[in-house]
Amino acid sequence: MLKEYVIKTSKREEFIDITEHVIQSVKESKVRNGIVVVYTPHTTAALTINENADPSVKEDILGFLRRMIPKDGPYTHLEGNSDAHIKSSLLGVSLNLIVSNGKLLLGTWQGIFFCEFDGPRTRKFYVKVVGE
Repeated sequence: MLKEYVIKTSKREEFIDITEHVIQSVKESKVRNGIVVVYTPHTTAALTINENADPSVKEDILGFLRRMIPKDGPYTHLEGNSDAHIKSSLLGVSLNLIVSNGKLLLGTWQGIFFCEFDGPRTRKFYVKVVGE
């Protein structure tokens, strides 16, 4: 089963919790045991798994990325979004997760995040559920 989701981001940089979308895709697939691939086809966005209980974790990660990869660095890319490309490459555009007994295996505090680095924009991500 392959499902496409469209989301609208509202800031230049933000983490959007997409965990429920992925859980819903697993339920709809009726797969009991398998793998879920989450993928975004954008070069200035990414996906990650991290704590979703305390919103300060997302802000800490974004703050660290901003300090380490500033928007106005000495870049040669002329569009003014080189930092977004670098952040996307470092975090990555896909995730692989396990489905066991019909449920997505995530830790107690884990959530799945769409990471916007060049918004606001309309973005897509895909969820592919494979298994038995």
